[in-house]
Amino acid sequence: MNHIASNPTRSDVERLARRRAGAKMGWYIHAFVYVLVNLGLVALSAAHGRNWAMYPLMGWGLGLLIHGAVVWFVAGGGFYDRLVERERRALGAGDRG
Repeated sequence: MNHIASNPTRSDVERLARRRAGAKMGWYIHAFVYVLVNLGLVALSAAHGRNWAMYPLMGWGLGLLIHGAVVWFVAGGGFYDRLVERERRALGAGDRG
């Protein structure tokens, strides 16, 4: 789970912070490898006078985009945590009624 309980302990916060930092570091590494490999592919493609390097650029780029969306918008805390909190409130309101 990515959310912190209503009364988080220091270890909960530390574990979540490390997990989020690890996810973001994973994306940075993915982006770095993407740039290096695709620079090489573009150079190789240009050396042979063809433009085939755009296909791996677009395909892998889509994967990098999805990876980034998951890291920063879903698992990164903002969007996911807001959804969890909304569900907690809805469930809490349902228990009172």
